[in-house]
Amino acid sequence: MNIRKRTFLSLSAALIASTGFTAIGFAAEGTVVIYTAHKSSIVDTLLPIFEQETGLKAEVVKLGSGDIAKRVVAEAGAPAADVIWSISGSSLTELADNLVPYSPPEFDKIDPQFISNPAWTPYTAVVYVLAVNTDLQPLDTAPKTWAELADPKYAGQIASARADGSGSAMQQLTTVLTVFGDKGWDEYAAIAKNFVFADSSGAVPRFVADGETAMGLTLEDNALEYVQGGAPIAIVHLTDGTAATPDGVALVKGGPNPDGGKAFIDWAMSKSTQEKLAMDIGRRSVRTDVAGPTGTPNLTDLTLVNVKPLADFGGAEEVLAKWRTAIGE
Repeated sequence: MNIRKRTFLSLSAALIASTGFTAIGFAAEGTVVIYTAHKSSIVDTLLPIFEQETGLKAEVVKLGSGDIAKRVVAEAGAPAADVIWSISGSSLTELADNLVPYSPPEFDKIDPQFISNPAWTPYTAVVYVLAVNTDLQPLDTAPKTWAELADPKYAGQIASARADGSGSAMQQLTTVLTVFGDKGWDEYAAIAKNFVFADSSGAVPRFVADGETAMGLTLEDNALEYVQGGAPIAIVHLTDGTAATPDGVALVKGGPNPDGGKAFIDWAMSKSTQEKLAMDIGRRSVRTDVAGPTGTPNLTDLTLVNVKPLADFGGAEEVLAKWRTAIGE
């Protein structure tokens, strides 16, 4: 397993006091061990702020969502992590027996549509999109629906992460299964014939920006980062069904520093952190008092589908088995 670990040193109490941070009272001490599927740029941006504002030290293990779930289950007898940060809500629901329910301050500010299981807290609303390289694929003739993505003329032109390693790719899969109902697996298999697999959903827009593929299925914020950076990328919200599903943050049962884990969740869900996520990183906040990222459509203007949970399709293992068949493995 390829694990990248990073430890950030905490700042002194004197420096923390000088910041004037008073929004949340943090009483925890020591090191918080965090398992995250966030891309490195988000981790590098946010965790120094967390350390400065709380006085805690963050030790991070960065893995794909599927590997995080496997690791948490494997470590159930002696957990190494305190918190899981930013994996899909469906994956966290599957891990409910390994989690401790915890509600941070101002939980009532979270949009109720994203709350589904007490074992975890919605963290951001993840919107799934098609990123298009407009130098290779003019936007006016680009596919606008999932059904169009199955056209054989797009063979080798659609980047996607693997559902067995990426929570977002799993969510895209279940979106297709939800949109097409009884024909879901047939439709997904037809689309998957056109896929080029990337290591992660975060790598997909790089494929598109570099011209390795003309299009890619990824997260809205991943694509938005490249748009804002000047890459020839446009974002398409598929009109036959766009998902806006929560990823989450959760307290690991039996973790070595539960107070530190709670402090991390409190910080992650604070209005100031959620505003930074929206304005600087491009993630949509789940808080009702935080506006969406600049330049993105309102969720009410999209064709949103209520993605069915993995349990409705037989659970994660059965879905992955069928997924491997669908992609020809």
